[in-house]
Amino acid sequence: MKMRELGDSGINVSEICLGSWLTYGVGVEVDAARACLDRAFEEGINFIDTANVYGRGAAETFLGEALQGRPRDSYVLATKLFFPMTDSDKGLSRAQIEKQIDASLTRLRTDYVDLYQCHRYDAATPIAETMAALSDVVRSGKARAIGFSEWSPKNIADALAVPDTVKFVSSQPQYSLLWRRPEAKVIPLCRDNGISQIVWSPLAQGVLSGKYKPGAPPPAGSRATSEEMGGFIGRFLENNVLEAVQRLLPLAQEAGCTLAQFALAWVLREPNVASAIVGASRPEQITDNAAASELAIDPALFVRAEEIIAILPPFGDIPR
Repeated sequence: MKMRELGDSGINVSEICLGSWLTYGVGVEVDAARACLDRAFEEGINFIDTANVYGRGAAETFLGEALQGRPRDSYVLATKLFFPMTDSDKGLSRAQIEKQIDASLTRLRTDYVDLYQCHRYDAATPIAETMAALSDVVRSGKARAIGFSEWSPKNIADALAVPDTVKFVSSQPQYSLLWRRPEAKVIPLCRDNGISQIVWSPLAQGVLSGKYKPGAPPPAGSRATSEEMGGFIGRFLENNVLEAVQRLLPLAQEAGCTLAQFALAWVLREPNVASAIVGASRPEQITDNAAASELAIDPALFVRAEEIIAILPPFGDIPR
């Protein structure tokens, strides 16, 4: 497993990150979740991403229990805040940041997180207030570094302009062969300011594994068949998308890897990407995904893959 520096933070993270959105504490049984976590460490993954809102604290609680007994410096732990935890607990005000970091640390059973992230931008709170409060979290030792998820270029620039505050080191956007919006503005801006990407859904909710076939029902036990985990995959299950994904399979075969590994390696071809977040309900999925870190794929195959996907219409307002 290769490592990359998280922005200019000095924190080194594995190129593959184990995520917990829709899975641990929510859609995956505890024993299976523990098996996945154990396998991640066996494969050299040191980076774990979660959020307070995942299962309304359930994912953090699971990780807090499952990580007990492991040396704290053997893994990099990231969590987030913004979305409602109660009717009144939401956003990025100073009061919420101070409250939610303490609640997350309690659930995670740790004195600090390595990365504390804003899950979205809070237009109702002045950016100076948010940045000052996040800086105090770092200065107090409750977090080593800070990041954000799905912020616009203006949001990022406004945050960087706030004086006397700790600088962001990470951005967490959706990014995959099917969803390339960050390439236009977010990645260049972040690259120029020492901020890395930690990308979510690099396999487009599993569609880029090739397991969903056009005109066929989703495989039993897959994310698309799960009431807890399948709510966000529908946009990728249209036949024209699935047909294009099937045309990627020969490219992966030519590269000598699975399609999931090929898609992850495509994301990791971007130097500004520090890590790609993967979800898993079975340990073997982690083993397959982890192998993408060691691949050396001919860039010409990536160009051919991009040409195949380019015939698709953009997803919603997401230009490619």
